[in-house]
Amino acid sequence: MKMLSEPLIENPLPRKGKPVLEAFIDALSWDDAIGRITAWGAARESRYVCICNVHSVVTTTSDLEFKVAVNNADMATPDGAPIAWALRRLGHPGQARINGPDLMMKYLAVAERKGQVVFFYGSTESTLAKLRTALAGKFPRLKIGGAYSPPFRPLSVEEDNAIVDQINDSGANVVFVGLGCPKQEKWMAEHRGRINAVMIGVGAAFDYHAGVIKRAPLWWQNNGLEWLYRLGSEPRRLFMRYTVTNTLFVFGFMRQMVVERLPMRDA
Repeated sequence: MKMLSEPLIENPLPRKGKPVLEAFIDALSWDDAIGRITAWGAARESRYVCICNVHSVVTTTSDLEFKVAVNNADMATPDGAPIAWALRRLGHPGQARINGPDLMMKYLAVAERKGQVVFFYGSTESTLAKLRTALAGKFPRLKIGGAYSPPFRPLSVEEDNAIVDQINDSGANVVFVGLGCPKQEKWMAEHRGRINAVMIGVGAAFDYHAGVIKRAPLWWQNNGLEWLYRLGSEPRRLFMRYTVTNTLFVFGFMRQMVVERLPMRDA
């Protein structure tokens, strides 16, 4: 696995957590995560949140632009049981897995209660339509400022400016971004300071909540096996990804633990 020599990018605000491989992951509770997003959203602060699983942290070791995006985030949560486990091993006992689909639903419940406005960016028009229908049944008073499915190509400057204006004009407090890793993290980093809302990269959460992809039963989720359920559901697409990234993560984290336990040597 290629390890980059550049140091972690320092975030302007202090964050409590630890690097896992080359991704700084925040140590925090569910209440911390939802509370921060809600407060930032209420003030319409331009911030972004990365939801980091094994694929994310492994990608930071080979993609410098992605690494900078993750380490400059306002918050990066431990999505995936291995990342939460790694934080516990690194001195944060009791760290829970804070994943994208659940974070989205927990925040939406708060947003409905507080009258905050949400916007959905990413996925397909069909999925977004199904998502809006599903959410209307669960959160009938939720304020949805809009949704946009970008084309599968880079946007022109004019197109990008237009969607930024659309999001800002919607009054959105929070923008959920479903472009997949690493595209969504890079997009959020590029748009901090332009979009007056909290951007949260939630990957496949749109598909789950729209009913397009079936999520693993709770037992699988609670026992850290959601990845295995997904692999069984989409073996051709996910086999190489999970085989390669999981192996790289295991060896990379083992090396990290060995290095961190070595005594400091005199220069």
